[in-house]
Amino acid sequence: MTNLSVNINKIATLRNARGGNNPDVIKAALDIERYGAYGITVHPRPDERHITYKDVYDLKKILTTEFNIEGNPTEDSFVKLVLDTKPTQVTLVPDARGQITSNHGWDTITHQQYLKDIITIFKNAGIRVSIFVDANIEMINGAKETGTDRIELYTESYAKQFLVGKMQLAIKPFVEAAFVANKLGLGINAGHDLDLQNLKFFALNIPNLLEVSIGHALVCDALYLGLENAVQIYKRQLG
Repeated sequence: MTNLSVNINKIATLRNARGGNNPDVIKAALDIERYGAYGITVHPRPDERHITYKDVYDLKKILTTEFNIEGNPTEDSFVKLVLDTKPTQVTLVPDARGQITSNHGWDTITHQQYLKDIITIFKNAGIRVSIFVDANIEMINGAKETGTDRIELYTESYAKQFLVGKMQLAIKPFVEAAFVANKLGLGINAGHDLDLQNLKFFALNIPNLLEVSIGHALVCDALYLGLENAVQIYKRQLG
């Protein structure tokens, strides 16, 4: 069964819109764990527009499931944060400063030496490393050379094609990428724009899919379904 890690950035966005501590991000994370999520994901950005660095330190103290921190390791403050908190997993994402959301994976050929160096730092600290990549065979092969433990397949293109009914066209490059990753011994995660409509088909077709990280869609669905129901329904899609 594929594990569900819930990204709580959007809960923090709602809190930050008014100041104060409502909704309480820490309580929400604990509740999401209690509702059955396998892990909690956060993506702190330098401007702290949603998850703050303080949130990360506070979450580390109380979480009992897997903790996944996403971010761009070119930010020294991010590297320090990860080394200080030692999450279960760090997911390296090539975001630019001020970027609204992630929109591409690493060029694992051009940035191979840089990725090797930073991945070594995190792995020496006992942290599992995943890197964000597009469903591109060359990039998957390059990822293997970086020493990463896992890749996270960037699934926006899948979601867009699925939405207009091109299911087989949507899934084909991801199946091919997963085949190569499995052959190379890389663990496979996935995330971005996965939702209740497209998640089950994706999970059924990607061999050895270990984990999906879902935030925006799950929090949107929780407005109508309730947070506990949303977590449970997403888990069933992966079952």
